[in-house]
Amino acid sequence: MVSFRRLTSLPVLIGALVLVTYLAAAPLREFDRSLHGFWSDELTPRWTDFLDQVPNAVAGQAVCLPVLLLVAFTLAWKHRTWRPVLIAGATEAGFYGVVGGLKLVLARTSPKADDVSGRFFNGGAEEHGWYGMTYPSGHAAEAILIYGAAAYLLVVYSRPDSRLRRRLGWAMTLITINAVAVAYYLGYHWPSDLIGGMLTGAVVLRVIIDVDQWLARRRARAAWQRLERTREAAPVAPRPAPTPVGAASPAAAPAPVPPRIPAGHGHREHDREPELVP
Repeated sequence: MVSFRRLTSLPVLIGALVLVTYLAAAPLREFDRSLHGFWSDELTPRWTDFLDQVPNAVAGQAVCLPVLLLVAFTLAWKHRTWRPVLIAGATEAGFYGVVGGLKLVLARTSPKADDVSGRFFNGGAEEHGWYGMTYPSGHAAEAILIYGAAAYLLVVYSRPDSRLRRRLGWAMTLITINAVAVAYYLGYHWPSDLIGGMLTGAVVLRVIIDVDQWLARRRARAAWQRLERTREAAPVAPRPAPTPVGAASPAAAPAPVPPRIPAGHGHREHDREPELVP
């Protein structure tokens, strides 16, 4: 069975993104148009503003970026390292550089633009504004990329148990489903925009995680090498020669015995006069 790690590897994600982009450029364009609709305006017009301002905003920069920064700076202060902040900066740079760059280059018109053909290179920010660069979906990419980076930091630094890991996975799934479903229900994107957005966010997130883990392994290897060099350079104390098996151990030198003092020695006897012999 193919593992989740292999399914989300960088070559697989890039291949899927290229395939979806190719299909959205021509073969799926009519399919996109047949599935699209302004469902909220048709079915629940009174809820359109609420859906746009609350559920749709969860995957927007106004909400997801503060969440990522809060997680990054909290972990950086707790563990006394700038690594979480650097990962957050790389995540935001990747969003604007890759997702924003694809939006500008591909220039696909939104269903709300004057040109509803959905063709690539037919829109543009100058002519249609935000409605001229709809592929890939920014909200779908942010749901995967921004919240995924926050979850990755929590897993690396907090080292949660399997139960909390599952909860993080479910939270990521619900946020992504919310972003895709609400954007589709409001009619802001073609269906292929949303799929392309999720894949683009996953590609950028995979690059960030792989690079961070490679740097961590490199730092660990360099630290181990420094430790080995320190051990080799340290002077080694001479070891005593081993005693042969069965050899008698050298006897300790006998302690000096103090001389015996005869009884009465040192006591002066009373001098007596000699007796007179007749």
